Amino acid sequence: MLPQPRADLSANTYEYEVTPLVKPTGFREYDARWVFEKEINLLGIQALGLGLGTLIREMGKDPRIVVGHDFRGYSASIKQALIVGLMNAGIEVNDIGLALSPVAYFAQFDLDIPCVAMVTASHNENGWTGVKMGVEKPLTFGPDEMGRLKDIVLKGEGKPHAGGAYKYVEGLRDRYIDDIVSGVQIKRRLKVVAACGNGTAGAFAPEALERLGVEVIPMDAELDHTFPRYNPNPEDMEMLHAMQAAVREHDADMALGFDGDGDRCGVVDDEGEEIFADKIGVLIARDLSAIHENAQFVVDVKSTGLFVTDPVLIENGAKTEYWKTGHSYIKRKSHEMNALAGFEKSGHFFFNAPVGRGYDDGLVAAIALLQMLDRSPGKKLSDLRKSLPKTYQSPTMSPHCPDETKYGVVEKIVAELSGRKEIIGQKVRDVVTVNGVRITAKDGTWGLIRASSNKPELVVVIESPVSEKNMKAMFAELDEVLRKHPEVGEYNQKI
Repeated sequence: MLPQPRADLSANTYEYEVTPLVKPTGFREYDARWVFEKEINLLGIQALGLGLGTLIREMGKDPRIVVGHDFRGYSASIKQALIVGLMNAGIEVNDIGLALSPVAYFAQFDLDIPCVAMVTASHNENGWTGVKMGVEKPLTFGPDEMGRLKDIVLKGEGKPHAGGAYKYVEGLRDRYIDDIVSGVQIKRRLKVVAACGNGTAGAFAPEALERLGVEVIPMDAELDHTFPRYNPNPEDMEMLHAMQAAVREHDADMALGFDGDGDRCGVVDDEGEEIFADKIGVLIARDLSAIHENAQFVVDVKSTGLFVTDPVLIENGAKTEYWKTGHSYIKRKSHEMNALAGFEKSGHFFFNAPVGRGYDDGLVAAIALLQMLDRSPGKKLSDLRKSLPKTYQSPTMSPHCPDETKYGVVEKIVAELSGRKEIIGQKVRDVVTVNGVRITAKDGTWGLIRASSNKPELVVVIESPVSEKNMKAMFAELDEVLRKHPEVGEYNQKI
C-alpha cells in the first residue's frame, strides 16, 4: 500500500521521494489539474491511478480503461505513473500512446472499453498536468464522481486488486482520422490555416483537413513541447492574433486553431476577424436546424444571447437551453436532452448523432464548419459572420483568485448581484445563478462572473446587443464589484 498522500511536501527531500504529494484543490469540478512537482509528484499520480481503479470497481464498471497522453515533456512519465496505480487496482490498461483527448474518447467506442483516463493539462500552460476521466462513454466525470475520487485518494482508501494488465494499442491515430473524414468531401475550393500551437494537434489536424479536399496551410504544426510561440489555446488573444496574421499572409478562407489536447477549436475568418466560439455555434446551429427539424441545442452561460433571439434560429424552430460552463456539464446535459449539439464559448463543440458521438472534438467541429460553408455556395465565412445580429462581446477575462477562496468569493458576488435592481443605469431584466451569476440589463446587455473550474481564476464575460459603450459600462460595474474582494488579482487579459 502507498502511504496516505500529503499536501505539505517539498521537492528535493526524502519525504517527497517516498510519499505521495497531492494538493486537494487539484480535484476540480469535472477533471483533475495540478502544477506538476509543486502540487503533485509521481507517487501522487500513482495514488490517483490506484484511487481511480478503486472507484471503477466500486461503481461496478468493467475494469478496463483507455489511457493516452498529450504532447508535453513530462506527460509520458505521468501516464506511466498513472498506469502503475491503475494496474495495482486490478485494471486492464489499454495504452493508446500520444493522443488527442477526442482520440481517447473515440478509442472507448473503437475498442468497446467503458473507461478512459486522458493525461492532459488541456489548454493550461506548461508546468500543469491533469487527467480527464470517465467510466461511461461518451461522458466524463462530474462533481459527484470527482468528489468520491478525491476522498478515496486523499484518505488513502485505494484498494489493491489482482488482475491488472497492460496492453499497448497501435493504430488509433489512423483509425480516428479515417473515422472523422469518412464520407466527407468538401467540394468548395478552400484554403485553411491549421494552427496547432506546436501541441498535440499538429500530429492530427493537418492530415485530417487535407483528406477533406481543402488546401491546408500548417501553422506551428511541428511538435515542440516548449510551446515556443504561445500556449496552444484558441481562446487566448495571442494565438488568435497569430491566426489573423496567417490568414492575411496566405489570403486564406479561414484559420482553425486547436488547443493542446485537440478538443477545442477557435476560428478566424477570411477578413482576419476572430469569431468567438459561441458565435460559430450560432452559425452551425442555423445550418443544422435547417436540416434537422425541431433541433435542440445546449450552450453554456458564457455564451451569446443570440441562441434565443436570433431570427433564423427562431424561424427554424430551434430550441436552446443555457447550462453550466464546463465540458463535462455540457456533454452530459446534451446527452440527457438528446440535443443535436452543445456549444461552449471556450471552443468545446459536442455533436450527437448523426453528426458525432457526443464528446467534444475540435476536428469534428472544424468539419461541421467546413460542411456549413459547403452548403452556403457563394458566401464567405465573413459573410456568414456579418449575417448575425450585431453584438459587442468581450473576450473571456480571468482575474487571478486562489483555488482555496474563489468559490467563496463568487458566493458573495452572487448574493450581491442577485439583490441588484439596477445595472448600467437600467433596470435588471434577469439574474441567472446556475453557474456563478449572469446579470442582464433591460436592453439585453449582460455580464457573467463565475469561478474557473480548472485554474486559480475567476471568469468574466460581457456582451451587449446595443453598443460597445454599454459593454464597457457593464465591465466597469462588475469590475468594481470584484475589486471589493482583496483575494481577486490581476486579469490575464481584459478589454
